[in-house]
Amino acid sequence: MSDRWSRAGERSRKRADELQRRYRRGGAHRSTTDEWDDYEDDDTAVIPRYVDEDEQVSHYAEAAPGYGGAHHDPGYGAPHDPGYAEADYVDPDYAAEDTDPGYGRARRGHRYREDEYDSAADLEPVAVEEPPAPPVRRTTRNPRAAAAARSLREARRETTRKTAGKSPAKSTRSAGKSTRSGSSGRGRSSRVASRKAAERQRRRRNVIVLGCVFVVLFVVAGGYAGYKFIRSMGGPEDFDGPPGPLAVVQVHSGDTAEQIAQTMQDKGVVKSTGAFYQAAVRSSGITSVQPGYYAVPTHSKGTDAVAALLNKSSRVGNVVVSEGRRLHDSTDVNTGARNEGIYRKIADASCVGTGAAKKCVTYEQLDAAGSSPNLAALGVPAWAMDAVRKVPDRSRQLEGLIAAGTWDFDPSGTPEQILAQLVGESAASYETTGLLQSGATNKLDPYHTLIAASLVEREALPQDMTKVARVIVNRLAVDQPLQLDSTVNYTLDRTELATTDADRARKTPWNTYAMAGLPATPISSPSLDALRAMENPTPGPWLYFVTIDKQGTTLFTESYSEHLRNIQRAQQSGILDSGR
Repeated sequence: MSDRWSRAGERSRKRADELQRRYRRGGAHRSTTDEWDDYEDDDTAVIPRYVDEDEQVSHYAEAAPGYGGAHHDPGYGAPHDPGYAEADYVDPDYAAEDTDPGYGRARRGHRYREDEYDSAADLEPVAVEEPPAPPVRRTTRNPRAAAAARSLREARRETTRKTAGKSPAKSTRSAGKSTRSGSSGRGRSSRVASRKAAERQRRRRNVIVLGCVFVVLFVVAGGYAGYKFIRSMGGPEDFDGPPGPLAVVQVHSGDTAEQIAQTMQDKGVVKSTGAFYQAAVRSSGITSVQPGYYAVPTHSKGTDAVAALLNKSSRVGNVVVSEGRRLHDSTDVNTGARNEGIYRKIADASCVGTGAAKKCVTYEQLDAAGSSPNLAALGVPAWAMDAVRKVPDRSRQLEGLIAAGTWDFDPSGTPEQILAQLVGESAASYETTGLLQSGATNKLDPYHTLIAASLVEREALPQDMTKVARVIVNRLAVDQPLQLDSTVNYTLDRTELATTDADRARKTPWNTYAMAGLPATPISSPSLDALRAMENPTPGPWLYFVTIDKQGTTLFTESYSEHLRNIQRAQQSGILDSGR
C-alpha cells in the first residue's frame, strides 16, 4: 500500500511539472506592459490581476500533496498544513467510501479513479484531466499603474511620429502594401509614383520660369540703370557752337540710322554717333530718307544734322536724263529754245551750297573731261572700248554711254570721277536688257546695237519702235543707206523733223544720207524700251517708213514707189514743213 501511495505521489509531481512546462510554452504568462496596452485610459471597469510566476508554480506543484507522502503521517490522516481547513482537502467522491477515509484527503480540483489496484496499473501513469487555468481576477484599476501605462503609450506614439516624419513616403508605401496586395497594390503604388514625378517636374518648371523672369528683370533693370547713368553724365558728346562748311554725305540703299550716324561722324558732321542717333530715333521722318547724296553742315548738333538731312534742298548730285537727250546742248529750229544736254544737267546737279559758297562742276569742265583719251578712267565698258577709240570727234565719244534715267553721283568728285560713275552705272543698266547676247538676233555687236537703238529712240514713237528697228536691220542687211533725218541734225546741234537738201548733202561720220551703215556713235541716250526693240525687232520685209501727220501715224513699206506716195501725204499734212 505504501508503494502505491509513493507511486501516486510521484505521478502527481510529474503532472505538476508537465503543467508548468505547458503553461510556459503557451505564453500564459504576459508582461505587465502588454496587459496594460490592451486597455484605453478610460477603461477602468475591469482590470486583470497579475499573479507572480513563482506563486503559480508553487500552487500547481502542491496540487495533490496528499499523494506525495511528505505531509502524511503513517495513519493516512490529513496533511500537516495548518493554513488550510480540512474541508478544502475532502473530495466528495472519496469521502463517501468508508473503507479508507484517508482517500478523501486531496487538494480541490483533482480526482483519481482507482477501481483496481494491480501491479500492471501501477506501472503506467493514470490519465487525468488537466486542471483549468487559474481564474483571472479583475479588480479596480491601480491609478499608479494607469499613469505608468499612459506614459508608456505616449512614449510609443512620440516614437511613431518621429519615425513617420523621417520617411513618410516609406510609411505610406508600407501601409499601402499591408492593406492591399497583388496588382491593385502595384497599381496604387505606380499612380502615387507618377503623381510624385509630375509634381517634381512641375516644381522644376516653376523654378526655371521664375529664373528666366528674374534674369529678364535683371537685364531690364541693368539697361535702365545704364541709360540713367549715361543721362546723368550728360549723354553722348555733341558739338556746341556755330556749324562749319558743308560736307557731302551718302546714304546707301538699306542704310539704318546707326549706319547713317557713322557716316555723319566720319564726315565730321556730328561729334559722336550717339548724338545723331538719339535725334534720329526721335524723328519719324528718318525712315523716309532716300538713297543719295546730301549736303549737311559740319560741326552740327545731332538734332541739326537730322533736320538738314530731312530738308529736300539738301539733296545734291541727283540728275534726271530723259530719253533721246544728247550730251551737248542743242537748239529747236521751230522755237529757238535751247535743249539742255546731259553735260548741262550734270553741271546743275553738282552744285553744293548757296551764294558765294556755292560750288559746281561746270559744263565746260565736263565736256573737257569727256574728251579725254583715257577711256578706262571715264568708265567706258570693255564691249565699247574699241569702237569708242575710233570715234573721230573726241567731244562726242561718250554719246549714248550715259543711259536715260535718274542717277545719283557724288558732286564733290572731279569731273572725270563724276563721268566715270555715271558711265559705269549706265553700262550695268544696259547689260540687264540682254545687250551682250543681242547679236544672235540682229547680227550686231553690243555697241552698234546701242547706236541703232539711239536711232530708234529719235525716229519712232513707242508703239512703232520694233518695226523701225526691223527697217534698220533690213537696210543694213542689203547695204542700203539708212537716210534718217535725225543723223543729219545731230552734227548741226539742232532739232528738226525736216532737213534741207544742203544739209543732207553734207558728208559727216553721222550723216546716213551721205554714207551707208550706222553713224560713228549713238546720236542720243536711248531708253531701255528702244534698246529692247533693237535687240528683238518685229519680223517683216519693210525697208521704208514715214510719219504722215502730227498724230504720229507712221506708214511702213518695202516698195520705194509706195514710199514716195507716203511722203507726198506727209507733205500735204504739213508735218515735213520745217518753217524755213
